[in-house]
Amino acid sequence: MRVKICGITDPQQGRSIAQMGATAIGFICVQQSPRYVTPEQIRAVVDSLSEENKVDPAGLWATVPDRVGVFANTSIEEILRVVAIGQLNGVQLHGSESPEFCQQLRDACKAEFKSEFGTLKFIKALRIRTDADLEQAEIYQTCVETLLLDAYHPGMLGGTGQTIDWTSLQNFRPMCDWLLAGGLTPENIRDALRLTRPDGIDLSSGVEHSPGQKDLQKVERLFAELRSIL
Repeated sequence: MRVKICGITDPQQGRSIAQMGATAIGFICVQQSPRYVTPEQIRAVVDSLSEENKVDPAGLWATVPDRVGVFANTSIEEILRVVAIGQLNGVQLHGSESPEFCQQLRDACKAEFKSEFGTLKFIKALRIRTDADLEQAEIYQTCVETLLLDAYHPGMLGGTGQTIDWTSLQNFRPMCDWLLAGGLTPENIRDALRLTRPDGIDLSSGVEHSPGQKDLQKVERLFAELRSIL
């Protein structure tokens, strides 16, 4: 089960969350968000993860978690800049980006970075309000590695604390991997996974004290709950 904890702003919290078992950590690169971090702040967290991995005396870390920048309707040039400074290995598109844009971005990243950061991974977020929104999955699943389903909110792109109608996802089986997001918490994750069968989950507000400040006790409870389920 892939577990992405999004909205990381602090190096120490990033290290702790990675040590608990997160397979990816996400950085919000949308300036209007209360969880926004600059490319330099991202780099500080990423560097701390690399340092921790090198000095882990117990050998608990096999790999550093994926480092994913979350963008919304951002230019390709700006995404390339943030990826380079932040040393990211994943890009999540959370706006109204078209499949054509996704492919253009992939091509630009491949040309710009070659193998510098390994193979960049691409996630396209879909904000689900009706069953018709799920039909978008078909047009994106060939141009990204992973889809992310989030709850729709008219004024916010993510981190809303609202859930999707999980029963509507019981038969959702795209050709690519997909992550369930939207209002997930340690308290409701069991029900969410019982009703859906995602390849992974994405949490932000459900494990926070306040936007950008994670509650490590909640994160710990999440992983304890996952261990009891899986």
